[in-house]
This record gives sequence, C-alpha cells and structure tokens, in this order.
Amino acid sequence: MSEATAKRHMGLKASRAVTNTAIHVLLIVISIIWLIPFVCIVLQSFRVENSGQVGYVLPKVWGTDNYVNLFQTDFPRWYTNTFIAAIITAILQTVIVLCMSYTLSRFRFKMRQPLMKFMLILGMFPGMLSMIILYRVLKDLGLTQENATPGLILVYVASSGMGYYVSKGFFDTIPMSLDEAARIDGATRAQILYKIILPLSKPIVIYTVLTAFMGPWGDYVFARYIAFGASAGKNVAVGLYDWLSKDQISNNYTMFCAGGVLVALPVTILFMFLQKYYVEGVTGGAVKG
Repeated sequence: MSEATAKRHMGLKASRAVTNTAIHVLLIVISIIWLIPFVCIVLQSFRVENSGQVGYVLPKVWGTDNYVNLFQTDFPRWYTNTFIAAIITAILQTVIVLCMSYTLSRFRFKMRQPLMKFMLILGMFPGMLSMIILYRVLKDLGLTQENATPGLILVYVASSGMGYYVSKGFFDTIPMSLDEAARIDGATRAQILYKIILPLSKPIVIYTVLTAFMGPWGDYVFARYIAFGASAGKNVAVGLYDWLSKDQISNNYTMFCAGGVLVALPVTILFMFLQKYYVEGVTGGAVKG
C-alpha cells in the first residue's frame, strides 16, 4: 500500500469516527430530552409531602403513598377494563389480520386487487368521521357508559382486516414453493398457515400482537366518547385524565403520576423483550407489497 493510499485510508477512518461520534452525541441528547418528562413523572409519583403541582422535581419526602392510594379509588376498575379490552382485541385482531393477510398473499381471485385498493382507500379516512354513528349503534345495543368496554372491543375488532398490508408484505417474502410442497403432502390451507407459515413469521405475528394491544391500551378519544359520566366503564386514559380537571388536580396530581407509571410498565416491558421481533416485523413487512 502506497503512502498516499495509507494517508487517505486513515483520513477516511478518522472522518468516519468523527461522524459516528457526532451522531451518537446527538442521539444521546435527543434521548435525554425525550426521557426528561418520564423521569419527572416517576419522581413526582413518589412525592408525598404535597399531592398537587409544585415548582420542583425532586420530592422532599419520598414514599409509596400515591401507589397505595391508587387502589382505594376506581383506578383498579379502569385498569382492569383497559387490560381486558387490550388482551381480547390483541387476540381477535391478530387472528383476523393474519388470516386476511395470508388470504390476500396466497390466493388469487377475481376481486382481489379491487378489494385491496378499496380497503386501503377506506383506511385513509379518519375514524373520527364515524364516531357519531358508532355511538348511536352502541347506545342502541346498550354498550355505552357502564358497558363501554364490550362496545370498545367490538369497535376495535370490527375493522381489523383492513390492517392487512404490513403482514401481507411479510407473507409475500415467504416462498410459495413451501405451500405447494405442503399441498402435495396433503396439508390443508389452514394447516399450511398454522404449521408452516406462522412459525416462519414470528416477527410479524409479534408486531401484529403489539400493535393490536397498543391501540386499546392508549385510546382516549373514542373511549371518552362512549364512557362519559360513568366511572365503571372508563379506561385508564379517560379516568386518569379526569384527575387533571381544575377541581381535582390539586388533590390527585401525584396519584395521576403514579397511575401513569403503572400504565406505562406493561408496554415498556413488552417492548424491552420483543423489540427485536417488532423491528423485524416492520422492516420485513415493508419489503414487498
């Protein structure tokens, strides 16, 4: 290697090191800025000397009183409502989405392309447009206020099939020859899906479960719309937000912070353990449409 080539190589290496260092510093700064609100909420949840808003972050007196007091309110009921809605929705929505995705990926029928285009176009319209009619339907069925949780599950699951595109893209990357070989061996379409395709599609299955779980877990707008005025039908987002009203925030702010910590824990734990599969599912499903 000539001296000029060696110098150029060292210059490129130094330039790459400087660039990587700058990128890492920038990412660290962004992460700190992003984490500051969450750290403040955690710290405030352990403050017991004053239950309202204060002008400092570090508590003067530490304790777990706010977490204990949470379970003397309607918070356990709200948490249970949210957990039930999220779990049932995650299961049903995952089954529907994966079946729809497999069908559109593997089957060829006359209205396949028009159906896919129709669902994509329909999905562009915001859900807000249907809130009034959905409320009237749920009210007629008795699924509002105290019975809002079954009504929310019904709405969350109803249009699940329209979220097929990411899962379909992942299924398209799996060779059709596997299906053909299984069909020759006498396997049914259902057996091919459950015994061959799904074991090879763990990332997209986990991605679908997580996204289906996250929707009900963090929903506020529609949940408030159909559970108004009835504490028994609220989810955690609606119930905790009510504690920030003018007449309650001075007494419930620290409990609100404690509730926010408990709400964030399940999602944080899920993402910590399943992040690898989540990223693989997103990138794998975006490869081919």
